[in-house]
Amino acid sequence: MEQLACARIGATFNQYAESALLRRRLAAYLEARREAALLLVGEAAGYRGARVSGLPFTSERQLTGTGPAEATATVVQRVLAELGVADAILLWNLVPTHPYRPGEAASNRPPTAAELEAARPFLEELARGRRVVAVGRLAQRRFGGPYIRHPSHGGAAAFREGLRRALLQPLSLPSASCPRGTCPGPGPGRGRGGRWSSPATA
Repeated sequence: MEQLACARIGATFNQYAESALLRRRLAAYLEARREAALLLVGEAAGYRGARVSGLPFTSERQLTGTGPAEATATVVQRVLAELGVADAILLWNLVPTHPYRPGEAASNRPPTAAELEAARPFLEELARGRRVVAVGRLAQRRFGGPYIRHPSHGGAAAFREGLRRALLQPLSLPSASCPRGTCPGPGPGRGRGGRWSSPATA
């Protein structure tokens, strides 16, 4: 957490450097998900999402009932709840800080290659011992392999189905490789007998 708060990731806004509350939230979230066997990786923090809440794929409205809501966060959290895995999956982004257009804090832009590289150590640390599933095309290009449709722009149903299928895959057969092949295989004590099951079959 200290390293993330001190990180300079290109021209992105580091919300963790600015807010002790967001640092505490993220630290508590990571601790609560430390045994999660599946890591869903999106693109970057959004200006209505993690920039304000501090948590990937989560809006402030979902945490406190006030503040901005984000469409993607709304879909992701609803699907996780519907599938009964909200507490069993770790969410992250290729870039945990917020890429925005110059002079427009209330905007989003794709992260640059340099920003992806600067954020890579944080992703690698969280991916170690977990199966990584990309959410969206940018994450898929970074990891290779299959991906889950991003829920934005009418992709909610496809996202739900993609996540449901990912939950049925054996942990030993990853749907996406770790960046540059740096992540070891499944760690002990993850999942149910080394396998993820859907809520219907668990």
